Amino acid sequence: MESVRMCFVMAVFGLVMALLLPSINAQGPAAAPAPSNDGASIDQGVAYVLMVVALALTYIIH
Repeated sequence: MESVRMCFVMAVFGLVMALLLPSINAQGPAAAPAPSNDGASIDQGVAYVLMVVALALTYIIH
């Protein structure tokens, strides 16, 4: 009878540990990624548009 009780206690202990141990190793949320757009691509796009306008005007005037 004592071995059945000990087996039951060990089974409950094992179940409790199986449920608790994964949460012990859990990690916090990851940090937010840095912004991927610092404005340089927008500036470059505006520069390309202005160059195309300048080329078009040069072609029309010439």
